Amino acid sequence: MVQQEFQHHIETHFPELWEDPFLVACSGGLDSVVLVHLCNKCKLNFAIAHCNFGLRGSESDMDEAFVIDLAKALDIILFVTRFDTTAYAKRHKVSIQVAARELRYAWFNELLKEKGLKKLVTAHHADDNLETFLINLSRGTGLQGLLGIPEKTASIARPLLPFSREAILDYAKREGIVWREDSSNLETKYLRNNIRHKVIPLLKDLNPDFLVNHAKTTEFLSKSNEIVQNHIQRLKTKIFKQDKDIIRVEIAHISVLKPLKGYLYELFKPYGFTEWDDVEGLLTALSGKSVISKTHRLWKDRGYLLLQELTQENAKEFTIEREQSALNYPVHLIIEEVPALKETADDILYVDKKTLKYPLTVRKWKTGDYFYPLGMKNKKKLSKFFKDEKISVLDKERQWLLCSQDQIVWVIGKRGDDRFKVTKETKNILKFSFKE
Repeated sequence: MVQQEFQHHIETHFPELWEDPFLVACSGGLDSVVLVHLCNKCKLNFAIAHCNFGLRGSESDMDEAFVIDLAKALDIILFVTRFDTTAYAKRHKVSIQVAARELRYAWFNELLKEKGLKKLVTAHHADDNLETFLINLSRGTGLQGLLGIPEKTASIARPLLPFSREAILDYAKREGIVWREDSSNLETKYLRNNIRHKVIPLLKDLNPDFLVNHAKTTEFLSKSNEIVQNHIQRLKTKIFKQDKDIIRVEIAHISVLKPLKGYLYELFKPYGFTEWDDVEGLLTALSGKSVISKTHRLWKDRGYLLLQELTQENAKEFTIEREQSALNYPVHLIIEEVPALKETADDILYVDKKTLKYPLTVRKWKTGDYFYPLGMKNKKKLSKFFKDEKISVLDKERQWLLCSQDQIVWVIGKRGDDRFKVTKETKNILKFSFKE
């Protein structure tokens, strides 16, 4: 029964698995071993991947040996890797569970690319989905979090999601399938195991159809979420305006939305924000006030909210060596030695070559930066310079500086530093031209 239902489910929902080779993640446990057997009986083209996390000593090694034997018995290509999961968790300051997840999915993605495989297929089933629903519910979540585990993404397929753990177990026993028991699955110190062994059995006792009803509820929630996301996407198309690497959103367009916090959640949740009182507070905050997520920054600039992805570029310094005649990234500078001063403009700077100490650097401005504006003898903080020049928060974020060691040579495209100017004693003149 399970095999016929599985094959029909593949035909109707995962036709790509009939067409292209894929990768099955197999731990050696019940669910993934049954998945391997089902894919094999359906004569699908796949390979197996097994991770040894080294967390249970000889048990982990026996799991690995079991999967190796399984692949040999079924004549299926196998990829195996070992991780020092504990060391990774300490180095990255994450839990063992998070470390194991990050390690395995990074490796799976590498395999997909290297071996030309189209999908990763995992053995998540209906009980896993219910567990995820309850975990998200217990932690606090929006509609998206109540949808549980998606059946498929661009790179992952989960064809066992309609099947219960009970149905999978019955099938394995009926077919005489052997698998490995993971002793850590019995430990209730983990939230998921607690829910699996204590909460879900009670729910099923209260209502034997709880799992089936949850699946129906998830399907309804998914349709509702689709309606919401379609509306939000149309709204984003209307009010989110791309400006180079920044998205500008006019506050007047957001303030009229009701319920406001609900709209803010749907509009900005994809960018990693979680502090919704702070996000709402930006609407009435002073310019420059910001909220940071792990991936993005959202800040107020007059009548706008500005959204920008956090990148390593902002923390980088880009070097210019003595012999270089140009810098192409992150800004375009042309560097040439000239016999005399000629045309002048904001995008041109002449300096006395001997005042420079190489390598030069190009970097973003930071709090505390100061320079001596060309023609002035006193230093001035960049923050004050920006304010006096009425430079917007957005333009300040994009501003690059040309520096000689720790001294600013040029607020690029705006003002040079007096300490590097050409004088009567200058013998070698360097011309910097800034191209947008």
